[in-house]
Amino acid sequence: MPRIRATTILAVRTAAGAAIGGDGQVTLGNIVMKNDAKKIRRLYDGKVLAGFAGAAADAFSLLERFEAKLRDHQGSVPRAAAELAKEWRTDRVLRRLEAMLIVLDREHLLLLSGNGDVIQPTDDVLAIGSGGPYALAAARALLAHTTMKPAEIVRHGLEIAGDICIYTNRSIDVVEI
Repeated sequence: MPRIRATTILAVRTAAGAAIGGDGQVTLGNIVMKNDAKKIRRLYDGKVLAGFAGAAADAFSLLERFEAKLRDHQGSVPRAAAELAKEWRTDRVLRRLEAMLIVLDREHLLLLSGNGDVIQPTDDVLAIGSGGPYALAAARALLAHTTMKPAEIVRHGLEIAGDICIYTNRSIDVVEI
């Protein structure tokens, strides 16, 4: 069975705000199956944003569980992420999921890894997925050398990744808080 490859998700948080974006490509083996997938979700009445990479069914399962944890912890992104990570590490079914999430609000930016880790970046920039390294490098350069707002950095970083990574396209969705 060919491997499903999809997604570049990029998130940037600064004093000016926060934004997350993703491309729309879903690839099965060497075939583009979809070019306009939506991989960014607004959660908790739009106060929290999430982007996912990996197997779609696994990502949706994690997203639903994270949203439930958000409700349980009154919208606290760090608490919800920590609780999901605990569950991820201890639940036999969850441990087999092949997906990653980036979650953010105005104060927090976190990566929930496929190992059940919660990672907070030093520089408030995160990227996951096939084109993640390209988008991350572009965003860090733009952040350091321009006065662009987070949404502009995310869009340009994803465009650069789309020009380099064959599993990333320029059908970009950017959401900001």
